[in-house]
Amino acid sequence: MSTRGPRLVLLGKQGAGKGTQATRLADHYKVAHLSTGDLFRDAANFGHELGLEAKSFMDRGELVPDETVVGLVAEHLGIDDRAARGFVLDGFPRTRRQAEELRRILDGRPLDLAIDLDVPTEIVLRRIAGRRVFAQCGALYHVENPPKENWTCDACGGRVVQRDDDTEEAVMRRLELYEVETLPVIQFYRRAATLAHVDGSEETDDVFKQLVETVEAQFDPTKP
Repeated sequence: MSTRGPRLVLLGKQGAGKGTQATRLADHYKVAHLSTGDLFRDAANFGHELGLEAKSFMDRGELVPDETVVGLVAEHLGIDDRAARGFVLDGFPRTRRQAEELRRILDGRPLDLAIDLDVPTEIVLRRIAGRRVFAQCGALYHVENPPKENWTCDACGGRVVQRDDDTEEAVMRRLELYEVETLPVIQFYRRAATLAHVDGSEETDDVFKQLVETVEAQFDPTKP
């Protein structure tokens, strides 16, 4: 019998490390990594209608409507060859309606696991509020791991700054919104018996090891 890779959803607050861990999981299982943030940016850069629509909402600081997000995810699940074998969804679903739409999109192919990457608010706040960036080359730093000289970028010498949306006040607003939006998603997957929790506050490699152990304990590659 042929085997496949897992179909996973990775949940977690901003700053929980979802992007890093989703990339590692996708590489480990040789499946697609679909990040809604990347999908929005790529689609907008290519002039895709849904991508431009998503960008217009983000530029105004508004949430992208469910139908726009669902449309992009559904399209990529259909055209990404690796997604046919399995996927790791990062940043989707964010609402109960999106979780229901994902079940419809999968059309009888059950989600294997939704993993809540659990990190206390005070830790993600420290991670994000301490983040510094040089926008020109994209280099990232942190107050606990600064560039070598006087907050100038090691790569290109430009001034490294804190982004407006990385201030403590801005981060707290996003975390509060996340709690309101995502609690129903967690409840949705708990009722479907596909929810697992992993402590995301440990070192990156330790978190990845926990994630793989969690997937291996519950994923059956022989099931269609």
